[in-house]
Parts: sequence; C-alpha cells; structure tokens
Amino acid sequence: MYILLVEDERRLAQIVRRVLEEEGHTVDLAHDGADGLSMAMEGSHDLIVLDILLPSMDGIEVCGNLRRNRVDTPVLLLTALDSVNDRVRGLDAGADDYLPKPFAFQELLARVRALGRRRVQGREPGRLELGDLALDMNRRRAERAGRVIELSPKEFGLLEFLVRNAGRVITRTQILDHIWGYDFSPDSNLVDVYMSYLRRKVDRDHGRKLIRTVRGAGYILGD
Repeated sequence: MYILLVEDERRLAQIVRRVLEEEGHTVDLAHDGADGLSMAMEGSHDLIVLDILLPSMDGIEVCGNLRRNRVDTPVLLLTALDSVNDRVRGLDAGADDYLPKPFAFQELLARVRALGRRRVQGREPGRLELGDLALDMNRRRAERAGRVIELSPKEFGLLEFLVRNAGRVITRTQILDHIWGYDFSPDSNLVDVYMSYLRRKVDRDHGRKLIRTVRGAGYILGD
C-alpha cells in the first residue's frame, strides 16, 4: 500500500516507516499537521497513519478537514492521549481506527492490514500504470511498451515514487528523504546520479521522454 505517515517525533517516525517498508509498503512522511494535510488532500494514499499531537495543526483537525473535503482515505490515529473523550473526538472527526502509544508493531501492522483492505477492494492491487509504463508491485518489475526494464531495488523504489506523484515536481530533498531517509546530506549528488540511471533505462529508445528535469526545482514524470 501507499501510506502517509504524519508523526512529529522524528526517531519514532523513522522506525515506524522502516517497519512499514519492511512489510512491502511505500511510505510518505510528514512531521507536522499542515504538511500532512497538504499531502493527504491529494487523495492518492491508501492509508493515513496520523499522530494527534502535532505542530501547526493537530491530528483531529487534520482528519476533520479531510472529511469535510470528501477525502475518504482510511485514517489510523496514533497518540499518547488515551482517555475515552480523546478516542471519541478522533472517531467523530472521521478517523477509522485508534491506536494508543506505546504500541506493539505487530498490532500496528495488523490494524494497517485491516484498514488497507477497505481501500483496495474493487481495485487492481499491485499494479501502477502511466501511459506505456507499467509497474508490477508484487514482482517489483517495470515494463515500458511491453519490454522489461532491469532495475535495482533503489531504482524501482525511485520510479515507483515518481509514478505515484506523476505530474508533480518532486524535489531532490523529497527524493532523498523518501528513498534514503536521513543517511545522506541534501548536498549529495546521489539523486542526480540515480535519476540519470533511471532516465537512461526508462526513456532510452523511446521518442516520448517521461522523466524531465525542472531547473532549480527537481524532477517530474509525465507529459
């Protein structure tokens, strides 16, 4: 699944993201309510894991805003607040489930699976397409115009991130954070190197180029 995690405790956020990614999920990360709301409003995620105690806007307000704007992505609230009133406020705001901190990762994963099933029913799970480009998420295989593209795991993850954000400019910092976490400096040329690899593999021998550089901003996939 494509999951948005909104959590301001950065160490916990990295641990939860790693746990989710080890289960095969793709995870976007936001550290405050305003950024989380902006990302969630796109409606492209299968599930939102949302802390309540957030800077700029709390999780209950984020959830209420989503529901008022008809974004129906399932929401799992995470919080250290554990009174009945807190749970009721969250559920009344439109949350689908509630998990108090501290929590066992096994329970988190079980709740994620349960909520994810609601989202993927009626879809063709495990496949992403953009024009003649197709990603088989189960086999981690990419094809363009029916021809298999040989990609490393990092290259596949990067291409998946671009496809899920097709038509949007993605900055180098966003790519570093999503694909490599905090292991590399934002000044690293790692993103440019990998984008060069990816462009060569995806766009080679094709008249229509999918991957474009936006000068001073980042990269965009699509027309």
